[in-house]
Amino acid sequence: MIFDARPPAPRAWQRHFAPSARYWMRTEVHVYALAVSASVLLSFFPFLIVMISLCRYGFRWPAAVNAIYLALNDYFPGELGDFIRRNLVAVIESRGPMQITSIVLLLVTANGIFEPMEVALNGAWGAIENRSYLKNQLLSLGLIFLCGSLALLSFILTALNQEYLGRSLGFTARVPLWINLAFFKFAAVPVSILALFFVYWLLPNRRVRPMAVAPVAILVGLAIELLKYINLLIWPLLKEKLQREYGPFYISVTIVLFSFIASMIVLGGAEWAARHNPVEQTIRTIE
Repeated sequence: MIFDARPPAPRAWQRHFAPSARYWMRTEVHVYALAVSASVLLSFFPFLIVMISLCRYGFRWPAAVNAIYLALNDYFPGELGDFIRRNLVAVIESRGPMQITSIVLLLVTANGIFEPMEVALNGAWGAIENRSYLKNQLLSLGLIFLCGSLALLSFILTALNQEYLGRSLGFTARVPLWINLAFFKFAAVPVSILALFFVYWLLPNRRVRPMAVAPVAILVGLAIELLKYINLLIWPLLKEKLQREYGPFYISVTIVLFSFIASMIVLGGAEWAARHNPVEQTIRTIE
């Protein structure tokens, strides 16, 4: 009998997922994800205030405002979503149409999301150096307007559904919630995937082929959508634990935790794309 002394070949799932698991265990990856989640917390309320004010005072479109609240309840269920909505309504009604402070805060804090994200993506793709601070801020500003416009597009599509689809189906009073929610997801998921694609494609400080990141953007977008359902499933238990440990700060902690896990998924997708699309040893940065 002949014995093969060679170690058995690793299984397919080990070859694909073990490098990603090792990447997630790296200290700097956690630092990047925490930095991104902290910036998301700082920009979360200014973003909602700007969007609601734009739809309410700029477009004068109540259906678009309702679409934003629908999206908010999709991410934050039950009492948490109602609490955030009540406070948003109070802030917007007290300040009126001019939300200059919120716009400035949004631009400053949202830029902080893309700084650590660029450093992380550069590391995943093997870029030699990061952009200068000024170039990073200019690119981040462009991504803010791009991603914000895509988010606004999903709200507008949902609002159009509320107004026109309801009439065509014969709902004279109000479109049922499940139809609004289904149409919002139909519009929001592709928009989220498109936003991820632009981040994966434009943010690294090197040339990235669009087709190298398009499949990963789709998978990561679906994974984040799945994360929302997991959050809805475990929310009653999680809410009890967070309220016990953090008291009135449990809302901020919830946003940070969700953003941290989503950031880890996004960074893992970048590592996956870079690993399956090897590049030359000499990598030219974008001047």
